[in-house]
Amino acid sequence: MSLVIWAEGRLVGAGEAAMSAVDHGITVGDGVFETCTVLDGRAFALTRHLARLARSAAGLGLEAPDEQKVRDGVAAVLQEAVRSGGAFDGRLRITVTAGVGPLGSHRVEGAQTVVVAAQESVMAPESRSVRSPWPRNERSAIAGLKTTSYAENVVALAHAKAQGADETILPNTVGDLCEGTGSNVFVERDGELVTPLLDSGALAGITRQLLLEWSAETGLPVREARAGELPFAVLDQVDSGDVQLVLTSSGRNVQPVTWLDGAEVAVGEVSAEARVLFEKLCRERIDP
Repeated sequence: MSLVIWAEGRLVGAGEAAMSAVDHGITVGDGVFETCTVLDGRAFALTRHLARLARSAAGLGLEAPDEQKVRDGVAAVLQEAVRSGGAFDGRLRITVTAGVGPLGSHRVEGAQTVVVAAQESVMAPESRSVRSPWPRNERSAIAGLKTTSYAENVVALAHAKAQGADETILPNTVGDLCEGTGSNVFVERDGELVTPLLDSGALAGITRQLLLEWSAETGLPVREARAGELPFAVLDQVDSGDVQLVLTSSGRNVQPVTWLDGAEVAVGEVSAEARVLFEKLCRERIDP
């Protein structure tokens, strides 16, 4: 299935002009986005993603996106994708920018720009990760927001790719474990999975939250960390086999890390159970 794109009310080709060259989302990254998993041609957890899109917009000082307009774009893209290639698994991206703006960082009043795109893709069953040499700034003005200002993540991920990895795990500025460039991280230790608190600077991941909720519902030992419980140095315990890792995101679901900084890592028992649980429930509960 080819890439399907909807921009401002119409389907456009991948090489077709779809937005202004001076859109503030292009010139200064003034926008927000969400990436949804697509299961059998349907957007997973769309309501939660739209709620976070609105929170990110508010955090940037943007007006709330027009939810009906966004939903119309999602429906148009998925309908066209299924029409052209049948029901599919993949990903769908929603982007909302501040709209046409000046060449500088200040904004002017005007309509937002909405773009929705979908493409077939396959989730890898496991991750090869490295430790990042750069920290996440938990005190940043955009900490915890999903914005189109993604250059920091692009550089960190390119560094990981050069080492044969598909993700890099970041500390924050005070030395705590934080997140990946596009994923949340869980640590399996002493028979439970533990993820950093959001005040570490980590994004409030949809998959992260659902795993916490569904694990509580089924009795799987998965929880948020206590303050100071997960220093970045906890990754040193991977070498001894005392710790295992899991990444979560809309592009990964629940994905064990089986390689860290060049060394093989075993898949933990709770990690494996968490993956099975999520894969089952995400198809049973399309908009939890």
